[in-house]
Amino acid sequence: MLSKALLALAVGIATVQATPSPTKTHKPEHEPEHKHAAAANCFPALGFTMPSSPPASVANWWCDYSTDYAFLGFSYEITACQSLTQLKREFKDIRQTFNGRYVRLYGFCDNQGYYNDVIEAAWYAGIGVHALIWFGFDGDTKYLGRRDALLSVLHSNPKAAFVTRALQFGSEPLYDWAINPYDLVTEVNNARRNLSALQIPITVSEMAYGYQEHQNDGGMAVLGAIDFIDAHILPFFSTQASTANNSWPIVTGDLNWFLNNANGKKIYFSQNGWPSKTSSGVQPNSPSAVSNVQNENDYFKLLDSKCSYFKTVPGGGVGWFAHIYSENQEPGYGVYDSNGVLKFPFAPRAEC
Repeated sequence: MLSKALLALAVGIATVQATPSPTKTHKPEHEPEHKHAAAANCFPALGFTMPSSPPASVANWWCDYSTDYAFLGFSYEITACQSLTQLKREFKDIRQTFNGRYVRLYGFCDNQGYYNDVIEAAWYAGIGVHALIWFGFDGDTKYLGRRDALLSVLHSNPKAAFVTRALQFGSEPLYDWAINPYDLVTEVNNARRNLSALQIPITVSEMAYGYQEHQNDGGMAVLGAIDFIDAHILPFFSTQASTANNSWPIVTGDLNWFLNNANGKKIYFSQNGWPSKTSSGVQPNSPSAVSNVQNENDYFKLLDSKCSYFKTVPGGGVGWFAHIYSENQEPGYGVYDSNGVLKFPFAPRAEC
């Protein structure tokens, strides 16, 4: 799913344009109520016990954004339309083996009512979901049916609001020119109104460059409309890339652009990783960029080493997802190989 035209070039340009700059000080949109990710009195904190049925309201249900820092969980592609049994097994693995608190959906499954299975698996595993309306790469209007189907399930399933942390429009609709930016603003605002009673925030899963290439024709309006930032961080594709251990300036280049332009909004690294191999659609823009399992591992180790920094980033800290759960979902990016074996030891911190 990453193999789209000029993806590597765009990310390379992004890192050049997003020159690291001093971090601005922003005031979080609300004061944190829960200080530690491990507190067991809010969902999806580590140690939280799921009730037997959904409570009457989402009030005081979710942990505060300030606890969503460091490692959060995995991007998880659903294009294979995994069975409910598989979803339960793998979501539980994310929770119990890796202390994951969320899955960030990627791709699409157009089976009728499929998101009901995602909800049921998330409730079973005690894990939150960043849901996704997938645009794809063809510039068509299939996203409209996916939007309506997802909104319908969110309203009809009594557990939906209690496992759905956010609704994303994506992936990279601005960079792909999948929709006019001002039309995307309308979609974001309409979705927020539609889900206001459920208190599900709305965002767009996008690269810094996606906003930058539309800076004068609606990109900044999209940035202003969303409730928080879902940033794509893929430093391997930068023209400055070499090894993962040297990628921190590239990461902070895009991060600082968001800090300087997003008015203190919460930031997540949603599509975020380093490939262990190249393919026809995954090619570097730097002759020095190295793709192998060691560098995939080193990239996640680098992020883990920045836990204390991520905790203090204005807006409520930075939480990051690992892209992606399995090689069966996205070859070259999985933490598990195609046989279900870990490619490297993976135990990043969920708090510090």
